[in-house]
Amino acid sequence: MGNSPDQTPSTSATASPSLLQNAARTIGHYRWTICALLFFATTINYMDRQVIGYLKELFCRSTALGGFGWSNQDFSYLTSFFTGVYAGMTVFAGWFIDKIGTKLGLALSLIVWSICGIANAFVGGLLRMHIIVRSAFAVGEAGNFPASIKTVAEWFPKRERALATAIFNAGSNAGAMVAALLVPAIMIHYGDAAGWKMAYIITAAAGFLWLIFWFWLYDSPSKHGKVSQVELDYIRVDDGPATMQGAARADNQLDITWWTLFRYRQLWSFFTGKFMTDGVWWFYLFWLPDYLHKQFHMTDRQIMLPTFTIYGIAIVGSIYGGRMPMKLIERGMSVYSARMKTMLVIACVPLLVLLTQFFGNVHRFGGAAAPLAIAMICAGTTAHQAWSANLFTTVSDMFPKKNIASVTGIGTMAGGIGGVLLQLLAGRLTDIFIRTPQTAYLFMFMVCGLSYLIAWALMKILVPRHRPITEFEFSR
Repeated sequence: MGNSPDQTPSTSATASPSLLQNAARTIGHYRWTICALLFFATTINYMDRQVIGYLKELFCRSTALGGFGWSNQDFSYLTSFFTGVYAGMTVFAGWFIDKIGTKLGLALSLIVWSICGIANAFVGGLLRMHIIVRSAFAVGEAGNFPASIKTVAEWFPKRERALATAIFNAGSNAGAMVAALLVPAIMIHYGDAAGWKMAYIITAAAGFLWLIFWFWLYDSPSKHGKVSQVELDYIRVDDGPATMQGAARADNQLDITWWTLFRYRQLWSFFTGKFMTDGVWWFYLFWLPDYLHKQFHMTDRQIMLPTFTIYGIAIVGSIYGGRMPMKLIERGMSVYSARMKTMLVIACVPLLVLLTQFFGNVHRFGGAAAPLAIAMICAGTTAHQAWSANLFTTVSDMFPKKNIASVTGIGTMAGGIGGVLLQLLAGRLTDIFIRTPQTAYLFMFMVCGLSYLIAWALMKILVPRHRPITEFEFSR
């Protein structure tokens, strides 16, 4: 059985510097076109899911004032069901995409979530119906990240994977930025009665446009007519000779159940990192508009610029976070050491979120309170995206390419479980402290600020040294 294509600790261990330098001068760049497709898919993914965060104020307004009359806890049930179904389905989605391939897998995911996103406009104000349709929507969205991470592993050498992941992962910020401007604008233009429906329809319809480009531009690297042999060799620069000659044969001979993956500490390390930190991002997505409404009494129009700014700045963190380990690897550091050192630095940045409510005190800082609090949140969202780009890449550092979607699905499930717990906590606290929401959000920001350092420590305990899993180990 051939060795895993991802078992080498670093690019420098498998390819000479001169090879990499020559390749960098002569190879094509079509792999970055594929990365751009993943970026736009993730942008649409997050734009569609972000809609409900900007509709919370309407959903939780009394029926006498034209709202749906939900409580904060009711809203947390909606986001928790979505997050929970999303978490559970990522495991199946990862396994399914490993079986049918990324091209068809990602296309099917987007079709399902786009149809369900449009359907969400026709369910009225009943919480139960919103939960049912939003859960179906989550089934489709569950395929985006397993398919995207697998695509990056297939299209990029190890030294570029963190950057490629960071770029497509920045689509989550781009989607949130678009939603920050688009959804409030739709609500203002159409009014509350029709606006929430149009918000679902307009955002979800964008996915069908993306499908045209996906089927036109995507194929596997070895079959793609626009990929030169030089670029293909560069993509495979981490693969040993045995792998390059017999990868297809090994794939056909070895059938791994995802239960087998749980035998390995490497899986539990990724699982832990996602469980501890993904919920923080879910919290920002779904509860940030509510925080700005309650803490600073902002209107729908007023929250557009702050939320747009927060997610815009986070793009910088995502891309820069992806470049950080590249610099360390180029200096001779092993892949795992570079990744973990980068993640430790990143994990310290969210500690600034602990100061959000201190700076957000209007009595203390007056008109500067909102910008100062938003700056602390910017630090948290930016760090999360940098963290996420590197955390996802640890999967391709330690597992064979053919199992990456399955591992990513399991880890995303863990992140969704953490997200459910954090959503329920937010709903419970904002109802308990309904007269003093500042207190509820103080507790939430404490969780958000400390999660990353705890996650890093647990991951380091589980995998103290880089040890890739090989197909041979799976076959035993």
